[in-house]
Amino acid sequence: MTDTPLSGRSIGRKSIKASLKPRDLMGETPELARAFQAQVITLFPGAFLGVLGESLTGKALNEGLWQLKTYDLREFGEGRHRNVDDTPAGGGAGMVLRPDVLEKAIIAARSEARGVMPLIYLSPRGKPMDQPMIRRLAACDGVTLLCGRFEGVDQRVLDHFGIEEVSLGDFVLTGGEIAAQALLDATIRLLPGVLGNAASTEEESFSAGLLEHPQYTRPAVWQGREIPPVLMSGHHAEIGKWRKAQAEKITKERRPDLWAAHEARKTP
Repeated sequence: MTDTPLSGRSIGRKSIKASLKPRDLMGETPELARAFQAQVITLFPGAFLGVLGESLTGKALNEGLWQLKTYDLREFGEGRHRNVDDTPAGGGAGMVLRPDVLEKAIIAARSEARGVMPLIYLSPRGKPMDQPMIRRLAACDGVTLLCGRFEGVDQRVLDHFGIEEVSLGDFVLTGGEIAAQALLDATIRLLPGVLGNAASTEEESFSAGLLEHPQYTRPAVWQGREIPPVLMSGHHAEIGKWRKAQAEKITKERRPDLWAAHEARKTP
């Protein structure tokens, strides 16, 4: 019996379950080989699946389009009490996740990784999450996510493993679990077969560097407000022009940074 677990907890239709019948634990079925592998190293594995187990992402999980495996960082802790953190060198408030503990968890996860699977630490000082990044991740075989807590992780771990730092936004959360779920949700919905209509991703916000145009549905009149007549006209060319103009107007007003980048791309 070893103190270090050899694997994490799998969630998904094709997860390995306890059985008295011998089976080949080393081999992968063709379905498993094609599934997007999401590995999450966290102190709170119970926070997953969360919303990822609902709606389209939950349906895709049950269909084996992706798999989730959590690694409980506490199980890799040191000593009788499974300590995972210590006081920051040089003094200061809070605690820092230990490098020796993180190393064991990362090695356990990466030993079960396959293909191209970026190793990412969710951090407020990381590169902001955006749609191009999400598209890049969706084209990979999976991803390994490290969720920080307290004052963060020992810098030596990030340097040693060459970990990519990614931020959900310019604010601080109590840990990386919410950011990890946001990243996975955005990535999984782009996997083949997850969305019923693949064209729906082509007109949404950020797909062309612009925010999405306004959307309407029945009833035609609600609280005295009507659906714009052009959308009821049936003239698809005019509808396309209206939507493009609205997307440009909203982006220019609300996100001047995106608008400037959009204009720059049009410059030869």
